[in-house]
Amino acid sequence: MLKGLIFDLDGVITDSARYHLAAWRALAEELGINLPDKASDELRGLARMDSLELILRYGHQENKYSFTQKEALAAKKNVAYQQAIKQMTQADILPGISKLLEQAHAQGLKMAIASASMNAPTILKQLGLLNQFDAVVDPKTLTHGKPNPEIYQKAQALLGLKADEVISFEDAASGVAAIKAANQFAVGIGNHQVLKQADLVVVDTSELDLAKIIAIFNSKKVG
Repeated sequence: MLKGLIFDLDGVITDSARYHLAAWRALAEELGINLPDKASDELRGLARMDSLELILRYGHQENKYSFTQKEALAAKKNVAYQQAIKQMTQADILPGISKLLEQAHAQGLKMAIASASMNAPTILKQLGLLNQFDAVVDPKTLTHGKPNPEIYQKAQALLGLKADEVISFEDAASGVAAIKAANQFAVGIGNHQVLKQADLVVVDTSELDLAKIIAIFNSKKVG
């Protein structure tokens, strides 16, 4: 029986990913690294230090900096990102999400955020959504990043639920892989081929219909 919903943040609740990508590309440019277009997809859903390592590998600079220097580079990117997200408002909530959250509350479902972003609480406050969620996973408490299932298992535990009692929403292949590794029902938002591991895929958030999602959830064996 469905008892809770778990959401990634970037690309699911709001498009804060574009601010992340802009900040990472600006840092890459400063470091003399030319990122290919595919890097944008690869950076989605990654933890901060994992993102930096990916960028440095593109520039063959992964061994150029000490851990302390890498932390400073990541912090520099985060300062730029934090400045950018200050302009976010409720208008930045993706289409269909507000309605979905209202429907979930009406059904008494618990809800959590499973995002690798350490700025998730700040973004949710900017969007006026922080109080909508029962839990927000703190990335600092995690050992592994997506596609490891840890973050979704943590969100599930914070809600006090079992794997077959939740539906989780993602827009990245690594996130969907994490959900399935946690034995949860996965709703992918985006390209069907990229997110083919999901139990259900919609093109964008405007297509999210809780009643239809629950019907498919009830008809499928999760795991």
